[in-house]
Amino acid sequence: MKKFGSFIVIIFIYLFAFTGALIFYRWLPKGSLLANVIIADLIATVIIWVFGCLFKNASVYDPYWSVAPLVMVWPFISKLDAKTLLILFVIGLWGLRLTFNWGLSFDGIKSQDWRYTQYQTKFPKLWLLVNLFGIHIMPTVIVLGVMIPAFLYLQSEKAMNVFVIIAACVSLLGIGLEHFADQESRHFRLVHPGKVNDSGLWKYSRHPNYLGEITMWWGIYLMLLAIDPSKYWFFLGPLANTLLFLFISIPLMEGRQIKNKPDYLAYQAKTSMLLLLPTKTEQKQENPEEAK
Repeated sequence: MKKFGSFIVIIFIYLFAFTGALIFYRWLPKGSLLANVIIADLIATVIIWVFGCLFKNASVYDPYWSVAPLVMVWPFISKLDAKTLLILFVIGLWGLRLTFNWGLSFDGIKSQDWRYTQYQTKFPKLWLLVNLFGIHIMPTVIVLGVMIPAFLYLQSEKAMNVFVIIAACVSLLGIGLEHFADQESRHFRLVHPGKVNDSGLWKYSRHPNYLGEITMWWGIYLMLLAIDPSKYWFFLGPLANTLLFLFISIPLMEGRQIKNKPDYLAYQAKTSMLLLLPTKTEQKQENPEEAK
């Protein structure tokens, strides 16, 4: 199936999943709004998983990370004031950018992410469960965790203040960082296929795109904190997201890079894993006495 046809299939799958989740959502008792949204989100995730199994491709789920927040935020909107529009702008910009970035790298309905194929090969007998709980349910729970501060922010009756705007700027900084890191990476792969990218943002961080994604969600949490400090303990969502990148995404990516690119170990030794920091070579040049 050609790429355009695959896009149509993905759009149909997601429309079907969200429609099914919406129908189920309307059947739920009018109790906790948050609980009902969580249930509907899990229903949509399972529908996506079923289609992924039918197409034998777990990557059908890939755009869910960026599309789902754009959908499940709407039940929490009660009025379109400046406070609401600000967070909708931030989440909307993030979601549209990340979905567009996914579209650029999408190779078709038959193309599965190498990480999923690795798990499928490693756990053939448990693949259906690993696929459901590890590749689908776990990321959905993480996304819910980072979105809960946004839900609570939207439900708060407290007025916007300058700290909310500062927190929104933190999220926008993360979105910009992720965008430029992705752009640099895409351009480098085209010009220098198979080489280690140690230019631009990638000179100062081995994963500046992940840093941008992490920063985006800490900014959303800070928006909630700025408007209602009593909700401070909802840091668990962005913390779980950070740990996902630190202990799953980055180790998997680096293991593949080391295997495929002999120069990656040298790059790894001199370059910060996540934070944008001077390389160790530059640090030695700035502090020659300490290098002795």
